Amino acid sequence: MLSVEGIHSYYGKAHILGGLSFEVRRGEVVALLGRNGAGKSTTMKSVMQLVRPRTGSVMFQGEDLVGKPAFRVAQAGIGYVPEDRRIFTDLTVTENLEVGRQPHRDGAPEWSVEQLFDIFPNLAERRGNRGKHMSGGEQQMLTIARTLMGNPLLLLLDEPSEGIAPVIVEEMASTIMRLKAEGLTVMISEQNLHFARAVADRAIIIEGGEKKFDGSFAELEAHPEIRDAYLSV
Repeated sequence: MLSVEGIHSYYGKAHILGGLSFEVRRGEVVALLGRNGAGKSTTMKSVMQLVRPRTGSVMFQGEDLVGKPAFRVAQAGIGYVPEDRRIFTDLTVTENLEVGRQPHRDGAPEWSVEQLFDIFPNLAERRGNRGKHMSGGEQQMLTIARTLMGNPLLLLLDEPSEGIAPVIVEEMASTIMRLKAEGLTVMISEQNLHFARAVADRAIIIEGGEKKFDGSFAELEAHPEIRDAYLSV
């Protein structure tokens, strides 16, 4: 579904991604792992064209996204949940969801507000609350639900377990597994190896903007030296 090939991305003169390549297959959950500053968020933003790679390609269902405006990437079927959430704090939960609505696209699960309230019961209880009156975990859930209202083919989750209570992290894991069961393809960036192992089929480890490992978690466990070199604090 997604093929990233040899991308070099920069912030000004800072070279963040150095020829990064990987693939995400339809229907799988892929975890992009690495320490803080490894380039995980920049990878997500490069796919979305919020950071435009200077070289390389980002192929989504056979179409190169490099150079396209971010809203065109979203219209192509990629949903992006940023680490900083960015909900509309003065809108209610229901209003936030309606802002994200897009037409149904072939091959993607189709979501309604009521379906999402079934997946996120906390949001259902607070449907009339404004975003600024919600906890960090609830805001994270709202951001994911709002993105799903766009009926994406591929969902990018940037650090979904970061800064939320352990009980919400467990709910988040269950949610991702349910989304996969519905046929959604998901890529998450994570520092939490335990969380990533619980939800993902495959791990991609990056360090210094370069890929260091790509394989199953069983393969990663068989090579503790890789885990210790690139994931240990």
